[in-house]
Amino acid sequence: MTPQIEFCFDLSSPWTYLAFHNIRPLAAREGATIRWTPILVGGVFNAVNPSVYAAREALDSPKFRHMGKVMRDWARLASVELKFPAPWHPLKSVHAMRACCALEDDQGALERFAEAAFHAYFVEQRNLDDPSEIKAVADAIGMDGAALVEAANSQPVKDRLRANTEKLVARGGYGSPSIFVGSADMYFGNDQLPLVEQALKRNGEAVS
Repeated sequence: MTPQIEFCFDLSSPWTYLAFHNIRPLAAREGATIRWTPILVGGVFNAVNPSVYAAREALDSPKFRHMGKVMRDWARLASVELKFPAPWHPLKSVHAMRACCALEDDQGALERFAEAAFHAYFVEQRNLDDPSEIKAVADAIGMDGAALVEAANSQPVKDRLRANTEKLVARGGYGSPSIFVGSADMYFGNDQLPLVEQALKRNGEAVS
């Protein structure tokens, strides 16, 4: 049986941007498939992790300055460019995540859009809270940006994003990225990817 990873994500998170790039070669090494699941991380924080908002008030603390250094180190290790924070940080990502939800049934298209959107925000520092920027990102990779923005504003897509977010909370998730190996073995964040890889190896040994 092919190992399964579910990657629950919000485009606004720099750690998710790093994990998005790092998990794909990991999955390839282990012969695993990835299911990309858009969620709204603000909705998760509101439900189960409101301390995030208080922590943002101490961005000049030694802890957060060091976290910025570690983030840049991870970006170098992953060989990805990272310009953070953008002027729009913390990003209001609801429009962008609705666009991702509109593509969720076409996982290949969702992955391509997410990659382009991550680059737009974390390299080009574009404001993904602006639907015109979402349209431009989609157009640049050969999608119909206007149609995507229209679909993102539909009620079924809004409901789907809400449902994805509520389901993650019900499964014990508390941020982005939340990563599942199988249906219930959860890991969180870019720095836990070595544990994801070990879980995949264990699962592979169990079925071999």
